[in-house]
Amino acid sequence: MNLESILPFARETIRIQSEAIAQLETFVDEDFQEAVSAIHCSKGRVVISGIGKSALIAQKIVATLNSTGTPSIFMHAADAIHGDLGMIASEDILIIISKSGESPEIKALVPFIQNFGNKIIALCGQNQSYLAKQADWFLNTYVSKEACPNNLAPTTSTTAQLVIGDALAMSLLKLKGFTATDFAKYHPGGALGKQLYLRMKDLLTSGSGQNFVRAKDDIQQVIFAISSSRVGATAVLDEDDQLLGVITDGDLRRFFQKHQSLVNVVASSLMHASPRIINQDAMAVEGVQLLNQYKISQLIVVNDKKQFLGMVHWHELMKEGLV
Repeated sequence: MNLESILPFARETIRIQSEAIAQLETFVDEDFQEAVSAIHCSKGRVVISGIGKSALIAQKIVATLNSTGTPSIFMHAADAIHGDLGMIASEDILIIISKSGESPEIKALVPFIQNFGNKIIALCGQNQSYLAKQADWFLNTYVSKEACPNNLAPTTSTTAQLVIGDALAMSLLKLKGFTATDFAKYHPGGALGKQLYLRMKDLLTSGSGQNFVRAKDDIQQVIFAISSSRVGATAVLDEDDQLLGVITDGDLRRFFQKHQSLVNVVASSLMHASPRIINQDAMAVEGVQLLNQYKISQLIVVNDKKQFLGMVHWHELMKEGLV
């Protein structure tokens, strides 16, 4: 293989797998439907098992099911017959993943599960295999060939297993009516979770509610407020604490470029009236959208009475991984 053949070979690998995935659609049948229904109606968990690369796919499917509201655990097929069978409860449903359905570990495992009385779903590429025939439901993951040029390394077959696992998980998600709010409960950490639960009020820092000047404050007080705020701006309030506008460091620079005298300059003559505001209970991602839409760097956060609560800068949203 030379350098010129790398790109054609990589594209061929992708093509082989994409064609195999497309074929899987024709394999989704009544067994798939019944398997989804059985899991949905079950009061137990889903226990997923496999050997080798199939075991790795099993762990990923477990993670997907758990994150979308279907309690699941992983059980390695080899460890199962050396004590891990104890993790199986009476109402659990087993999913066993195997390309051939003939692995010695699988053949040893299946009879014990059947003795327990648990139902078995086979994710398997051979419909005449031991596993396929012993399972209560057979989900076909057949592929005509691996992407490996020697047709040996599990590539296309593990991709097919993963896709059927995702189809199973997403079908359960739809059946459960699993919403973005439900999703947030299982993903409180990281940027993904923050998109679903973090609100603008959560981004207000201590003392941000003090970042304001009065309409009649002089320019020195304005400069001090902006310098102290770390958001490059300050709000302007009247004597009744009603929001009048905002002054940014950019507003100050533009003022200095046009005016020489600072005599009798007050906050109300510097401010930009009708600033962009956002309610404290708005999702933080809405704040990102407003900043992008209006090409600004900070938002004023208010309560339901439109009273000033503080300011949130673009950097705060970046720090939370929302940008």
